[in-house]
Amino acid sequence: MRTVLVAAFLAGALGCGAIQGREVIALADVPVNVMDVAKKELPGVTFDKAWKKKDGSFEVSGKDKSGKIREIDVKADGTVIEIE
Repeated sequence: MRTVLVAAFLAGALGCGAIQGREVIALADVPVNVMDVAKKELPGVTFDKAWKKKDGSFEVSGKDKSGKIREIDVKADGTVIEIE
């Protein structure tokens, strides 16, 4: 029974798109200047996911040519917070 409750909770939390203080958004909703910074800092990465964080910054994720997942966090003004 406990396993079912935990699974239901996780499915609900992940399904709503908001977890860990961020909300899933479409790449088209990422500001152009943020995407420009992401493309400049991570050339060759094909971006396919994006999140808007509670603090107003954005996280953009994609894969490089070798298949490695790369992520970058960028403030709305274009300042890079972190590259993974």
